[in-house]
Amino acid sequence: MKKSTITLFVIGAILILLAGWVTVQYNGMVDNDEKVSTAWANVESQYQRRSDLIPNLVNTVKGYATHERETLEGVVAARARATQITVSPENLTPERLAEFQQAQGELSAALGRLMRITENYPQLRANENFSELQAQLEGTENRINESRRLFNEAVQAYNLSIRRFPGNVFASLFGFERRAKFEAEAGAEKAPEVNF
Repeated sequence: MKKSTITLFVIGAILILLAGWVTVQYNGMVDNDEKVSTAWANVESQYQRRSDLIPNLVNTVKGYATHERETLEGVVAARARATQITVSPENLTPERLAEFQQAQGELSAALGRLMRITENYPQLRANENFSELQAQLEGTENRINESRRLFNEAVQAYNLSIRRFPGNVFASLFGFERRAKFEAEAGAEKAPEVNF
């Protein structure tokens, strides 16, 4: 074989290996990006589940606690605000995620107030429908926490893949950008005050 043929063969093999390596890098980033999108969809699904439980819970409480109208209306209004804010996986900026988190936090606070007033109504707490709804809501809160944890893990894997060398080179070439994680709400580092 001629020297030029061997050189062309080596150059061609190197180019094929390089193209394969770039493809593997790119596909890995796409896989991680899709994992983030799926994890985000799971978070939204759990928040939707909670949102779907709220009207039944409010209606059950309404039958027992008619003079607690302000609290009931607060829960309904917080639910409406929380369901109006949507964040697509392509728009997971820290600002949009913070806005979403704030609306969900307001809904959690309103639900907390609702649960506190139910303590004044022993007949409500004894109601089987209310107890079942409360248990479903508690289970949903646990699912939300787990979904957020899994989302943060997916975001971490994605962010690491686009920040480490040589992934960072390909990420900048192909337009992959960092994603925001769920963070604790402001004031969450302080223990709640309990008075007896």
